[in-house]
Amino acid sequence: MQELFIEIYLFYLSFSPNLTFIWSCSCNMEDNSYVVKMNGNGRWNIRPSEMSINTLNPIRAIVDGMKLTPNPGKPMIALSIGDPTVFGNLPTDEKVTQALKDAIDSHKYNGYAPSVGYQKSRDVVANFYTCPEAPLEAEDVLLTSGCSQAIDLAITVLCNPGDNILIPCPGFSLYKTLAVSLGIQVKLYNLLPEKSWEIDLQHMESLIDDRTTCLIINNPSNPCGSVYSKEHLKNVLSVASKNCIPILADEIYGDMVFPGCKYQSMASLSSDVPILACGGLAKRWLVPGWRMGWILIHDRNQIFGKEIRQGLVKLSQRILGACTIVQGAIESILNDTPQEFYYRTISFLKSNSEICFSELSTVPGLTPVLPAGAMYLMVGIEMEHFPEFQNDVQFTERLVTEQSVFCLPAMAFEYPNYFRIVVTVPEEMMVEACARIREFCQRHYRSCSQDSNELDQ
Repeated sequence: MQELFIEIYLFYLSFSPNLTFIWSCSCNMEDNSYVVKMNGNGRWNIRPSEMSINTLNPIRAIVDGMKLTPNPGKPMIALSIGDPTVFGNLPTDEKVTQALKDAIDSHKYNGYAPSVGYQKSRDVVANFYTCPEAPLEAEDVLLTSGCSQAIDLAITVLCNPGDNILIPCPGFSLYKTLAVSLGIQVKLYNLLPEKSWEIDLQHMESLIDDRTTCLIINNPSNPCGSVYSKEHLKNVLSVASKNCIPILADEIYGDMVFPGCKYQSMASLSSDVPILACGGLAKRWLVPGWRMGWILIHDRNQIFGKEIRQGLVKLSQRILGACTIVQGAIESILNDTPQEFYYRTISFLKSNSEICFSELSTVPGLTPVLPAGAMYLMVGIEMEHFPEFQNDVQFTERLVTEQSVFCLPAMAFEYPNYFRIVVTVPEEMMVEACARIREFCQRHYRSCSQDSNELDQ
């Protein structure tokens, strides 16, 4: 039998003459029960938080605004997605998947773990990354829900609203997304394409003031694919040491460097600068969806002290930690993955990068920058030779329309007149994509002499 309710509204004028309360009394006629509710102003007034309003992902903002209509006569080739699993040609190693299956079958990892991760799992990560120059113990490791959460925790523990952080330009857009949502100002330091994307150290140091609380270094780089030399990293550390600025080292692509190039962790070179190094399984082990990351706390001189460590623990308790099943598998993942798996992955990425660089280097109007690691390659557009397009967004938008090739405009990284290519696609797709890009540029390229002739006519 349907319940019958009578709504009785009572108006009450509070002691404040500007505030009216509305009391809602619901009476159930069958059991004589009552429910009384009160609204402050008599109407719903639900507003989004300032944090949600201030949260903006630049990549999504630009891509969502683009008119992406592929050529129906050509299959789509997406060179824009930084997920190595998309095309199925780069599976993780069987040892990695078996480790996860074994963790599931053990039934030991179905419950909650400590917010910072299981002690054993933290110990495994510490042992994997420790070195004489930068020793680690389990207490120096926090396990997180992917490297993104590690970066989030690191920024949040170091910065207050009104502070500022220094981030690379071009650089991973998440840094700004996280910082601005927290009321933290972002200052962009320049990378130099003519020097294989080395940091402009003089420009970086000029940005530091008394509210600068963190310097973010991404090595190897997304979106540039650059890998910094030992000497360059030491110069970066000198700037940080001189100005007493801690470093957030985003090293998610650590060890993903091409033969002939050596990766050096930031912490292994630091004698005094405290470092929060962020990493994870996503890229090197090709499992971004497993959401396993970590923060490695390097603080041999106790500059961070107990407060930063305790702050990270408290912040980690806002959610219930990283995936416990992957934590259960992490010992086998780190210790049993064969070197051949890493070698095959790196060899493929290097080969695809060289194909892309070689093909696009001879395309009029384009200037690719040869990467040394990670999964990306940046290509400069000489916009003066493509007068039909105002910027890289329009250029890449038309490239989709005519050739069904989608490259991410570098405006998403606050670096106009470039686009980023992801080199994880199958080789035949990379070759085909480069051929289409060449055809597109040949169609739209205008030399300076052509422009002069047209003006004379």
